[in-house]
Amino acid sequence: MKVALISEWLDPWRGGAETSTVQFIHQLMDAGVELHVFTRSRPAPAPGLVVHTVSGAAMTRTRRSITFAHRVERALRRASFDVIHAISPCRGADLYQPRGGTVAETIERNVALRTSPAARGLKRYGARLNLKQRYMLRMERELMGDESGPIVVALSEYVVRQLRHHYDLPDARIRKVFNGVEVDRSPASQRAADRAAIRGEFAIAEGDLLVLELAHNFRLKGVHRWMQALALLAERGATRVRSLIVGRGDSARWHRLASRLGVRDRLVFVGPSDRVRELLHAADVLVHPTYYDPCSRVVLEAMSCGLPCITTRWDGASEMIRTGENGFVLQEPTDISQLADHVVTLMNRDDRQQMGKKAAQVAGRVGMDRHTREILSLYEEVRSTVRAER
Repeated sequence: MKVALISEWLDPWRGGAETSTVQFIHQLMDAGVELHVFTRSRPAPAPGLVVHTVSGAAMTRTRRSITFAHRVERALRRASFDVIHAISPCRGADLYQPRGGTVAETIERNVALRTSPAARGLKRYGARLNLKQRYMLRMERELMGDESGPIVVALSEYVVRQLRHHYDLPDARIRKVFNGVEVDRSPASQRAADRAAIRGEFAIAEGDLLVLELAHNFRLKGVHRWMQALALLAERGATRVRSLIVGRGDSARWHRLASRLGVRDRLVFVGPSDRVRELLHAADVLVHPTYYDPCSRVVLEAMSCGLPCITTRWDGASEMIRTGENGFVLQEPTDISQLADHVVTLMNRDDRQQMGKKAAQVAGRVGMDRHTREILSLYEEVRSTVRAER
């Protein structure tokens, strides 16, 4: 099968969507797909992968994205593929898989970050002036509004709801293929070694509860909410809770906030790290009080490692969590007291270990291999029905 995959970026350092796409590409190649990738990135060469690096040369970021899309569309018209799978919006695609969720929901949830009606109104007005967002929203509306448009692949039930709410997209054009990650299969000896090494590096005692948060966009992912909950825990006398915050958002501003909240000695800003698996092995709990996540990879990875997770209903990965059994789901990231309460519950070693065992049971449902098999079935559906009808 000859497949065109369109993704403007394929650089894992950019975030979870790009990391997922790269892992997915390797799974497709392992399955014997003849894969042609159209991107602005320059991924490492791999057997069976044909990379079409498409320049988005232009003066502004928005114009570069528009130029990329137009050049890809022209290239696709000159070629023949069994399936055209777009991750970045592209006319002529058979499948559209918005790994970041819908643009419309992204805008709404960024507005929800603001704490006052005036600030939310200003943010909403700014979004209307943002040329990149206006272009992406227009493209999305065009793809969703075209009755002969692509099948839309949703990473979670949350994204399914977005498609229905923002675009009234009919169920016939929606396929839910839950997100996938590389499931942790590390032996117990490796997990123990990683735990000892990381805790030793950051001077965290074995008896301390280590709470991990991983995020690149600190504000959107609710890092400030976790820091506030950590301060509340200190007020309640929970002195043996420590935290590592991992990601690109580290800055003097966040250090100042930690000092104002009185938690500077309880957390460490690790910065970006390529040791995520080792950090998960060292942790006891993962918190992800996000304002928006179509389906958080880090929550799925943590659960597969056997960590109880605390996230919000605004995270598509929350559908894998049964509150009180394998983790907790907050109704809102602003519910600091509830977040602190859940951490207190997980301070009980027996409860935590029992919940961790149940969390690990989702591994068979969240693997990238399962995700790829379901997408391959969709490819067959496109080839046998959609393409045949054209």
